[in-house]
Amino acid sequence: MVPIDFIRNCPPFDRLTESELQIVAQDAKRIEVGKGTRLLARDGSPSRFMYLIESGTVSLSRDGEVRRLLEEGEIFGYSVLVRNESPAFDVVADEASVLYRVSDKVCQQLIQNADFAAFFLQGLAERLRNAAQQTAPPPERNLATPVKQIMSRDLLFVEPESTVQEAAQRMKKAHASSILVTATPQGILTDRDLRNKVLAQGLGPEALVRDVMSAPLKTLDSDVPVYAALIHMLEEDLHHLPLVEEGELVGIVTHTDLIRHHARNPLYLLGWIENLEQVDAVGRYAQESMAMVESLFQGGLDAAQIGQIVSSLNDELVTRLLKLAEEKLGKPPTPYAWIVFGSEGRLEQMLLTDQDNALVYLEEVSGAKEYFATLSETVINGLIHAGFPPCPGGYMATNWHQPLVEWQARFERWVRRPEPQALMEASIFFDFRAVHGTLSLEPLEEIITSAKHEHLFTGHLLRAAQEFVPPLTFFRRIRQDKQGAIDIKAGGIAPIVGLARACALAAGSRERSTLERLTIAAQSGTMSKQGADNLAEIFRFLLNIRLRYQLRSARRGEPLTNNIVVSDLTSLERRHLKEALLVIREMQDGITLA
Repeated sequence: MVPIDFIRNCPPFDRLTESELQIVAQDAKRIEVGKGTRLLARDGSPSRFMYLIESGTVSLSRDGEVRRLLEEGEIFGYSVLVRNESPAFDVVADEASVLYRVSDKVCQQLIQNADFAAFFLQGLAERLRNAAQQTAPPPERNLATPVKQIMSRDLLFVEPESTVQEAAQRMKKAHASSILVTATPQGILTDRDLRNKVLAQGLGPEALVRDVMSAPLKTLDSDVPVYAALIHMLEEDLHHLPLVEEGELVGIVTHTDLIRHHARNPLYLLGWIENLEQVDAVGRYAQESMAMVESLFQGGLDAAQIGQIVSSLNDELVTRLLKLAEEKLGKPPTPYAWIVFGSEGRLEQMLLTDQDNALVYLEEVSGAKEYFATLSETVINGLIHAGFPPCPGGYMATNWHQPLVEWQARFERWVRRPEPQALMEASIFFDFRAVHGTLSLEPLEEIITSAKHEHLFTGHLLRAAQEFVPPLTFFRRIRQDKQGAIDIKAGGIAPIVGLARACALAAGSRERSTLERLTIAAQSGTMSKQGADNLAEIFRFLLNIRLRYQLRSARRGEPLTNNIVVSDLTSLERRHLKEALLVIREMQDGITLA
């Protein structure tokens, strides 16, 4: 009987029950093989065993060419075992190795376990999804909890013709901070409405509810998870969120409810931002944001979801800084828009990184250049004080504030003449997203949409994405540096971002986030559905690993990097990482944009 500890932690054996594991322990044989030992022969007899590698490496070869090396924790022999087919590869020990060998008879028993059998049928995307779902946080911290579990079912109603005094008296009696209005469409009156729309405007207690209520009512389904309610309230700037079931109001959740449910809540940080009165008061932002990200991650959100929340809060901070600067400098001489790009533009920023921003103003009127130069400098300095380092490449509004016509000319030039510098800047700026200002950027959006007709441009953009090479050796092992680390951004995240951008632009999409772009690519046919699904799950997987690693570095007071020490990962994560990098490389090689 072999020791079962190593086997039980290796997929798919980690899906077996304890009694099934004991069957494996009784049957398995631990064998040592020397370098060059042939374990399976291509087109030879079907395998009678499934093999699990404890140590060493095994090569898969065809026509004398090594196609892949298998390492610790990986299995082989299962496809020929299940299908009773001849091996498609020569399988040879590449070095002295230790293997566990499980007989076909026992394997036939094990595949009666649906989870075990599913391993051989699932693609990488499904395996990554399942692995992510296996680590649930404690219930009291789980942001996947349906929001209805923390909502209040005590709903108050008032007629639109009632006075605000009557509404306020009902709210006081019920100890409520809001009351629903039975108007068409339905509305809501909150304590914030009473403060901002009644008292601040000098209205008296006889003002009618219909004149100061917020309408139409913005609602969500009560079954959505807490994190979705958080994101919705951030994006819509809501402090009260009515919930519905089959179109009927059933309850309400407030920012206080969500803060009580989860420590370091984003709504707390949003309130802090909204109450900022001076640009130089933003120094706490980096610390508060880091603590919030840690709390959200421990609460069960994946990195992509956290990116949406953090980016939304960053938008609010920028907006507040701009409003404070406008109060100091006076009304802008012409309409403008403040834009962000990079990970912030794609709603994928988790921890505070280099600034990527610019400013577009309508026209070159008197004083505009000087006004927007000062505005940009004020806000950039505020962001630096908040913890956002300056962009090393200088892609900040202090250097990039021009009239709309100049931006149009620049966007046209990038698309029509895709030279190396143009491609680099297009890949940066074409992720732009407006976060503040009244200027419409539709002319720039139209140029981006038209890029689908510029096949030379999209082709070059695709090739640029293919230049981010996953860290794999010739034999498809993970290539590590002298410290045993890889740059997970350059070797994994960046290629996916680039492929998604190129394929979405080739489809004429205006989407910005990588996951949305992958969806568009699959729908439009610029990328296969399976390929897009694989890349989406790999993207989430890599973001989670990087965020976990960076949070650990932050707790230790170490600098944040994109380098991940491979040996720090679990054996399952190492296996998934290797598969992920292989899929990225295959997708880079397989995509063509006509």
